[in-house]
Amino acid sequence: MADLEALRRHLLEHSVRRGDFVLKSGQRSSWFIDSKQTACRPDGLLLMADAALDAIPAEATAIGGLTMGADPVAFGVAAVAATRGRGLKAFSVRKEAKDHGPGGRIAGALEPGDKVVITEDTVTRGTSLLEAAAVVREFGADVVQIVVLVDRGGTCAAMAAEAGIPFTALVTAPDLGFPYEGA
Repeated sequence: MADLEALRRHLLEHSVRRGDFVLKSGQRSSWFIDSKQTACRPDGLLLMADAALDAIPAEATAIGGLTMGADPVAFGVAAVAATRGRGLKAFSVRKEAKDHGPGGRIAGALEPGDKVVITEDTVTRGTSLLEAAAVVREFGADVVQIVVLVDRGGTCAAMAAEAGIPFTALVTAPDLGFPYEGA
């Protein structure tokens, strides 16, 4: 069973910064979260993976999303899952199709027919999640869930529901003591 309180504390200690920041959207914020500081540390990775594995349906066979945000989450969760006897393949969705080799936007172990969890480290608006889901569906795999480490925006659940995809945030902005900053 995941220790969500320990995950929250780890994020606050290693990933949250206070100050004056301009977000990718152009909005100003009094806080910034670099959740890779949790997802890429051994203790944080284990906390994140435990929480994600509790949330991921048993039918899932692969996890991934748009590179770079999804990479540490997908690869970390898949590796920890393997140590627990659960086979989850990991993959990345490239921002653009590769023009050499087999080409395409998928890099990694994804196969047509896989039951996929789309992931991301931190999400505000959710557009990258839906972009990754569209690429995965076009590839021939079935998106069964979206799981994010941190939802800072509060709008992703509705966007995912509109797309017919269940959504889980392991930690939210309010869990970290901040209001949602939806687009």
